[in-house]
Amino acid sequence: MSAPTLERPTAPGYRAGHTLPLRVEAVRQLKRRRTLVMGGIMALLPLVLVTAFAVAGSPGGRNAEVTLMDTATASAANFAATCLFVSAGFLLVIPVALFCGDTVASEASWSSLRYLLAAPVPRARLLWSKLAVALGLSAAAMVLLPLIALAVGTVAYGWGPLEIPTGGVLPADTAAGRLLIAVGYVFVSQLVTAGLAFWLSTKTDAPLGAVGGAVGLTIVGNVLDAVTALGHWRDFLPAHWQFAWADLIQPRPEWGGMIQGAAVSVTYALVLFALAFRGFARKDVVS
Repeated sequence: MSAPTLERPTAPGYRAGHTLPLRVEAVRQLKRRRTLVMGGIMALLPLVLVTAFAVAGSPGGRNAEVTLMDTATASAANFAATCLFVSAGFLLVIPVALFCGDTVASEASWSSLRYLLAAPVPRARLLWSKLAVALGLSAAAMVLLPLIALAVGTVAYGWGPLEIPTGGVLPADTAAGRLLIAVGYVFVSQLVTAGLAFWLSTKTDAPLGAVGGAVGLTIVGNVLDAVTALGHWRDFLPAHWQFAWADLIQPRPEWGGMIQGAAVSVTYALVLFALAFRGFARKDVVS
């Protein structure tokens, strides 16, 4: 006669997959002050640049290097591309690190994490919900910036084709499509920062530590990429490919750099997300 199996009792109607719905988590995060502040900063940058150009004059002709800044005031498309160019290296790192690094650590700092798990919300379910919302907010911040830039640029410089700094133009509809792809690539390239922040968020009870750690390590990657003595080793740094989307701003886009950059970023991100889930599954949550 076989021994009876013991099953953990559950409340009637309880379904693990229905705990902490994405809608509930999204509303919670949208109402937080840091989300509103970050959205305001993304919306404010194009206005700051327009004001700077109006005060200082045309941004072109300042040095021998040809960049998107040289044609920033040519049209709304040029202005949007310039906003993306000046913010992709650092400014867009901030919302990704903030949304992904604050999400779990903040619950621990408020001493509410253990109560969520006692609800009971399965640990994997909690992480998936928080990660999905954090990535969604990060993507929204990256989309908001060029949208506001297009609107502001249309008012300030008019709607028209995108002038390529090295010569030639892209029709406005083609330029808009290229910018959409560029925003998608920037988001993919920032997945490394998202992975770092999320992993650190599961390791600490201090949100600023997770956010600051992710930003700091991202800066270290940018510094290492500037060390040309590293040679081909820089190809393994996500920062080396963060501006590969600029290859879209030409008559015939080049995809090689974007493909390599996306592969490097996604590989690092998957490893970091896996570490976060594995570590949190075994963590003794006391806060």
